[in-house]
Amino acid sequence: MSDLPRRAVTRSAKLATLPISFAGRAALGLGKRIGGKSAELVAQEVQQRTAEQIFKVLGELKGGAMKLGQALSIFEAALPQEIAGPYRATLTKLQEAAPPLPVSTVHKVLAEQLGDDWREHFLSFDDRPTAAASIGQVHKAVWHDGREVAVKIQYPGAGKALLGDFSQLARLGKLFGVLLPGLDMKALLGELRERVAEELDYLREAEAQHAFALEFHEDPDFHIPDVVAANEMVLVSEWMEGTPLSRIIAEGTQEERDHAGLLFVRFLFCSPARVGMLHADPHPGNFRVLPNGKLGVLDFGAVNRLPEGYPKAFGQLTRIFNQGDMQTVMAGLRQEGFIREDIDIDPDALRAFLAPYVEPTAVEEFTFSREWLQAQAASVADLRPTNVIRQLNLPPSYVLIHRVHAAGIGVLCQLGTTARFRDEVIRWVPGFADDPDDQPLPIG
Repeated sequence: MSDLPRRAVTRSAKLATLPISFAGRAALGLGKRIGGKSAELVAQEVQQRTAEQIFKVLGELKGGAMKLGQALSIFEAALPQEIAGPYRATLTKLQEAAPPLPVSTVHKVLAEQLGDDWREHFLSFDDRPTAAASIGQVHKAVWHDGREVAVKIQYPGAGKALLGDFSQLARLGKLFGVLLPGLDMKALLGELRERVAEELDYLREAEAQHAFALEFHEDPDFHIPDVVAANEMVLVSEWMEGTPLSRIIAEGTQEERDHAGLLFVRFLFCSPARVGMLHADPHPGNFRVLPNGKLGVLDFGAVNRLPEGYPKAFGQLTRIFNQGDMQTVMAGLRQEGFIREDIDIDPDALRAFLAPYVEPTAVEEFTFSREWLQAQAASVADLRPTNVIRQLNLPPSYVLIHRVHAAGIGVLCQLGTTARFRDEVIRWVPGFADDPDDQPLPIG
């Protein structure tokens, strides 16, 4: 695991370079102002250098720092391409397979978690991992009753490294405020830390996965492998064969892409209503298309518990936006915490920013594409103080919902799916199909 700087002193040193470097750049900016450069130009230069340094350091770390980078992905549109482009590439690299644990370490973890007689639980156990990620890896095995199973093993020390990042990142609120003055970074970091702590608890993940498996048992559209056994650092679940969604993206026919994309959206929208939870890590590696056409879903470490389903305001504001009432939309966004009280936003700029997120719900059928997504990102890619994306906040209660929507749109654009997405929103998102006269938006 040489690429995961896990020793606390190493990680702290990397994060500590941020405020020191920023102080130096701020002083440099003051000198340039004295030398005659305009304040706006100097501010932009400082912002660019600050962003570049933040993204460079976050990109060198996994764990909590990477989670923060992912949560801030929506705000990349406020940064120039020469900064945001390399950062996105770094995040992509981080999310790819990590080097596997040595076999001796795998056996040690299994002995510690399952007992010295851990082999008695299995008829066979493949020492070669089938998948590896930032906090754990998966091995294929045969359970003692003959079932093929996936054994998910957490890396030793991963939890301490993850949570240690947040202790350091909590000190950087003022630094991020230079780039994103509308963002409540302290609240965002607090929420992310709680969610990451949940992802580290495999027992909690097992409970969530079992709940999904029960609800979708023999479902016509979805298959969830059930849990066989679990404790805090090892999770054993039924093995699931299928075509990875990444292969559908790379090689699938248009019919396969449309089918997979529609089921992908349906799963994300229907789960809060049916299970009271939202699967909050929707990257292609967690989905399989089964031979019978069902969509198989893996990895329930990150879930958003929504016992009442999607927030009703989410559907209401989407519907009202489609009706063109921006004043009510802005009032609703303030009430939900997306616009802080001390921030003024131009309604036309906000409409332009929100349009691509709402557009698929405004028409009967919609086609997602990489070109469409690139055009939307380009429309708000600047560092001017009036850029609306820099003035918005991400309320803690929406952190995982945002993660799902941002990542989900990216997957759909990779698939190039054409489907009736509006129908899924009408069916599963509260407030979207309500009559505004009967169900007024509760704005203070």
